[in-house]
Amino acid sequence: MHQAEILIEDINVWETQMFTVQNPLHSTIRAPLLKLIYNLRDSQQQAIESDVAPTAKHALYESTLDLLQHPDPVISELREFIQEMLITVASAVNEPFWPEGAQARADIVESWFHVTENGGYHDTHAHPNCSWCGIYYVDAGECDIRSRNGINRFYDPRHGADQYLDAGTAYLNGTGSWDFAAVEGQVVIFPSYLKHAAMPYFGQQDRVIIAFNSQIHFQE
Repeated sequence: MHQAEILIEDINVWETQMFTVQNPLHSTIRAPLLKLIYNLRDSQQQAIESDVAPTAKHALYESTLDLLQHPDPVISELREFIQEMLITVASAVNEPFWPEGAQARADIVESWFHVTENGGYHDTHAHPNCSWCGIYYVDAGECDIRSRNGINRFYDPRHGADQYLDAGTAYLNGTGSWDFAAVEGQVVIFPSYLKHAAMPYFGQQDRVIIAFNSQIHFQE
């Protein structure tokens, strides 16, 4: 008697996708970008110029939330690169769910810099009113993934997924978090619902990043 063939269907649900991409022009724009950021920082009236959650941030400077709208050519160049990457990512993830032939655009609705000094950090948070967010590492300073110095940590959105661990749950990554090394010129793109933090940074050289929030809309 032959045993009937058993078919097991693989259903992947509640997947969280993140993306990294290296800006090939970073070595060209790094110096003018840093010059502009420090000029803007020096003109600020307060450390957290955005006035958003100042108690969640320590030993860092944050700009107003319109950095990537600045008219400087180096900002325009970076904005175009980021928008192109956002559309690429959003299309790859969403195209099966979009109307056939639909085209989309990426609107960067908020953007700002962080200049983090010795001992600085940003508590755990998420970004509301947007779909995809990103972090662009302008200057990694003395960040170190091995000691977790100044890295960005993202937290598992599947609440309780690590409440019980055995050989059958090894795929869940029982740490409950994922750490990213600060790689100069790299963009980390992630969905806005992911809680994350900038872990404490220690170093004599500043850690400099640009962060942004975006909305994706269909072209008219």
